[in-house]
Amino acid sequence: MPEGSKEEAIKEFEQFFTDNLGVTVKFADECKTLPGMGGEGGRNDVFFYIADEDAMAFAIPRLQLGIRWWEDVLGNGHGKIYPQEILNKYPKTW
Repeated sequence: MPEGSKEEAIKEFEQFFTDNLGVTVKFADECKTLPGMGGEGGRNDVFFYIADEDAMAFAIPRLQLGIRWWEDVLGNGHGKIYPQEILNKYPKTW
């Protein structure tokens, strides 16, 4: 997200999910992916939390947006495309 407007971009990001999917999310982080797993790297990935009460309602619609649970990313071996700083900050929890 552009630095000068990061707070506004975060608000818009969170509002998108409320407006379009009816769920509450909270922005956590973003990073550029590393090369690997068939990609050249440089993709901007966003990390966010979803409200517990909205997780079930979000589970299917997220697929149409290409959103994956972090545990699925790690469990399928895709953690290697993330910087070590991100892996340390968001370890697999179950």
